Amino acid sequence: MFFSPLLSTACSMGSYKPVAGSVSCTECPANSRTSSEGSKLCECRSGYYRAHTDVNTTACTSPPSAPVSLSWEYESSEGGVSLRWRPPADMGGRSEVWYGVVCRICPSATNMPPSMCSWCGDTVTVSPSQTGLKQTRVTLKNLLTRVTYLIQVQAINEVSALSPFPPQFASINFTTSQSVPSEVPMLHQLNRVHDSITLSWPQPDRPNGDILEYQLRYYDKDSAISVFSETNTVTVGGLIPGSIYAFQIRARNERGYGPYSHTIYFSTLAMEEQSKQIQNRLPLMIGSVMGGAAFLLVVIAIIIVFLLCNICGVKYYVDPSTYEDPSEAVKEFAQEIDPAHLKIEEVISFGEVSRGRYRPLGRREVLVAVKTLRWGVTDREKNVFLSEAGVLGQFDHPNVLKLEGVITRTPPERIITEFMENGPLDAFLRENEDQFSVLQLVGMVRGVGAGMRYLSERNFVHRDLAARNVLVNSNLVCKGSGPQHIPVRWTAPEAFQHRKFSSASDVWSFGILMWEVMSYGERPYWDMSNQEVMKAVVDQYRLPAPNGCPPALHSLMLQCWQADRQDRPGFDSLLSSLDRLIRHPASLKAEHSRPSQPLLSPTPTDLSTVTTVGDWLTALKMDRYKDAFERKYFLLLSMLKTVVLPNIFVKTVIHFLGFLNEYEVQRKSIYFKYF
Repeated sequence: MFFSPLLSTACSMGSYKPVAGSVSCTECPANSRTSSEGSKLCECRSGYYRAHTDVNTTACTSPPSAPVSLSWEYESSEGGVSLRWRPPADMGGRSEVWYGVVCRICPSATNMPPSMCSWCGDTVTVSPSQTGLKQTRVTLKNLLTRVTYLIQVQAINEVSALSPFPPQFASINFTTSQSVPSEVPMLHQLNRVHDSITLSWPQPDRPNGDILEYQLRYYDKDSAISVFSETNTVTVGGLIPGSIYAFQIRARNERGYGPYSHTIYFSTLAMEEQSKQIQNRLPLMIGSVMGGAAFLLVVIAIIIVFLLCNICGVKYYVDPSTYEDPSEAVKEFAQEIDPAHLKIEEVISFGEVSRGRYRPLGRREVLVAVKTLRWGVTDREKNVFLSEAGVLGQFDHPNVLKLEGVITRTPPERIITEFMENGPLDAFLRENEDQFSVLQLVGMVRGVGAGMRYLSERNFVHRDLAARNVLVNSNLVCKGSGPQHIPVRWTAPEAFQHRKFSSASDVWSFGILMWEVMSYGERPYWDMSNQEVMKAVVDQYRLPAPNGCPPALHSLMLQCWQADRQDRPGFDSLLSSLDRLIRHPASLKAEHSRPSQPLLSPTPTDLSTVTTVGDWLTALKMDRYKDAFERKYFLLLSMLKTVVLPNIFVKTVIHFLGFLNEYEVQRKSIYFKYF
């Protein structure tokens, strides 16, 4: 205790004296107290704090309450959504406050809890910033169309980090409709002369419908001049020789114009520079005339070689297995990563795959998946592991899993790819059954198709295209990953009969994947054995349309399952068909003629004679689970009397049992009878 030397009495409860002497006791500041007499300082009450910059004589403060009056509106000029709010009603006794924006993508169902929503990731941009905001307005850009977003705006001050509770926030949700096109990513100069420049550009990454026209804007003596084009190329004439011009471009769809691209500068040729080019070309032109016959022969030879190469099938991608040492392919196609730039955060798959953060030099930190080579593997297993990086490293497409790099110089060897928050497509669909619109499902299929078109253009044959080998990120973007093995249920007849794999056999697998997506991850061919599947396929039987699947989409599946691979459409044709369906949603409801092929139907399991758990598992062709099921769950199940379990209850039971991974069980109404 602290006693006054003059008064010989201690400061009473609720007051303090910071130093000894004749100084009077001082009442505790707001929201603080003393726990005993004679205290030198006052401690903060529960829920109140002092920041590290606050002195002990100041009042204790608390985190602010949530922002108020959060609202949103479309900004057609910005091509995004504007959020506005007002400061918290309770500032917690402090003057400073700043804000953070949290973005999630949710299933389309109403009143969906935040736990069912996934993070938006880095695709959605928040302007001017996502954290540390002083102003009460932001703009969200690069939003997907026809997607439900949940936005939370947090309020934070200097003592928020001291509280054990998360910051208070206001939340709002909205569903985007079709929006204007995204920004045109770049402009290319194709040609230039003294008075004109020819430019070209790619389509926006998200056209959000048909692109009706482009508006190219350039500046001449501070005045803007616009040129309109329905194609991706335009020649701008009437320019001044030797002058620099600033160009911008934007695209228009049915909703209107998207944002202008970044300003890019191009210059026309000066008159003397053009004259010099003509002089330099003159000897070339004379030589071409003098050697015209020889030139024609060379051109003909080049054309013949080009045609022959196309007939043979030029491989744009190099198979790592052709290397004597697969590590050489890795060195050629994959970047070596410094382990110091990688931070492992959490193991997510049986000790071999982890989530981490990678901060490359000169770039922002990104979430990554890290696949680690197990200790003690054989040389063959190591070569297979490295070959995966050798394959992925050759591809660069928004719908193909991106390889960030590898670690091979220090054990253990690791492959680092972009992180896909929602995991494999089949499991993601099962966990979110009936939560997406048909249009969203078709959009997922379209993403896989875009990736496969890119791969097929490079003469890469996947051989194992299935929903389990497609990963989904937080924006519901689907990306193909590497092949694992050759499964019968997804394999074309010429592949399982004669080992003939091609882009056409990948198209067959793509049709099965479409069926998986539209059935929310149901097992193709249900509980049929591999031999039964092969016989049915050879006998021209095909899978029926899943429940709720539009006839137009099932018709597309049946085209993929043509017995003659020459009759199947290519990925380019499939993508065009999917784009037409997306652009015209009414076609997803139209009725079509009945298919000519005979369709399979799932054979109902005969459960009339089932009296025990063992009988039930035998009927479902799951005898291998008898011992474990009866040993672990007999007491639980024996309490059930004669009941009919609906699908939703069966799903809950299967999820609880864990080891029962057979998805076909989730599709059956099962009768249990115990005595």
